Amino acid sequence: MPNLPKDYDIRVLNRLAECPRDAWDSLWSMAPNPTPFMRHAYLCALEDTGCVQDQTGWHPQHLSLWQGECLVAACPLYLKAHSYGEYVFDWAWARAYEQHGLDYYPKALVAVPFTPVPGTRLLAQDAQCRAALALALQQWVQGQGLSSAHVLYGDAVDAEVLNHHGWMSRQQIQFHWHNAGWPNFEAFLSELQQVKRKKIKQERQKVAAQGVRFRVLEGQAIDAAAWDFFYRCYAQTYWEHGNPPYLSRSFFEQLAHHHPEQWVMFVASRNGLPMACSLVGLHEEANGSRIAYGRYWGALERVDCLHFEACYYQPIAWCIDNGVQRFEGGAQGEHKMARALMPTATASWHWVADPRFRAAIHDFVERESDAVHAHQQALQARSPFRSSLE
Repeated sequence: MPNLPKDYDIRVLNRLAECPRDAWDSLWSMAPNPTPFMRHAYLCALEDTGCVQDQTGWHPQHLSLWQGECLVAACPLYLKAHSYGEYVFDWAWARAYEQHGLDYYPKALVAVPFTPVPGTRLLAQDAQCRAALALALQQWVQGQGLSSAHVLYGDAVDAEVLNHHGWMSRQQIQFHWHNAGWPNFEAFLSELQQVKRKKIKQERQKVAAQGVRFRVLEGQAIDAAAWDFFYRCYAQTYWEHGNPPYLSRSFFEQLAHHHPEQWVMFVASRNGLPMACSLVGLHEEANGSRIAYGRYWGALERVDCLHFEACYYQPIAWCIDNGVQRFEGGAQGEHKMARALMPTATASWHWVADPRFRAAIHDFVERESDAVHAHQQALQARSPFRSSLE
């Protein structure tokens, strides 16, 4: 492994607040694929509100490279005591380590906690600094005696530098909706196969027939009462599935304070009383195109098909009305294809210190990637859109 050039100063930050906000966000703005979840305010909010801390199994160790007092590269880095909240599953690797009497945890993780949104992970002012950051990351992990390092949901520039340093690439599939410029939701439906179109109409009619109505709140219009109600829904849905919520009410309070324009809330009511809610994040790219990210939802009452309406149909209709080019529906869930969210390849990269496990995991990842690629092709063949022959 080559040595890191001496003109770089490595600083490991125990809290992201130790890094000046303007310096971090300057690198963020230069990223090829920035997302709102990599901004300084979002990552700091996770730490400031206790969602990310030692007690929750996330120990911040953010890696930064400096030239003098100029931040030239950085990434959000955590020591993980478990594999929860990642959406890229390595439980089998951890069990294999345990069976051989070795410690898999803590491991090093470059990711946005609880957020499987693809985008640039290695922030840098240029390709040379990004390469230096990747090298510093690998050297730091080795120096700490850790089992492994993982970069989750990165992009092509991350791939280029990590592949160069011998990291293993692992493929996943997400489901994203793309706007073809339809004038309204009905025009979008007209492009779907008849059976899919009928199913969506039936699902929407079921929700409406049960007296559910939606209103949309954008940006500053999402007041404290709306955030309070959203959190009640979000937390209850987690508890109903037997898990405590990852995020706290104070975290969402921070979101309301920093960059409120990045959020859209869809509130469902019945008999005049709110009873469900979904939250979508927004990002505008340098070319002016906009992306919406389906993030959180919850309900206080059970209504058939409400999840589909709140999490897919309402956001898609809003995207069409507001000229948003893409809606990302989050990790997993082939059921999303029936709602016209199409399979999209995403990736993570992994470096394993032990050469024996590295060889075994490399073989596993190669076979898994072939299977994922074949699965994606099979999914593409099941497109819900009408063919030109229909």
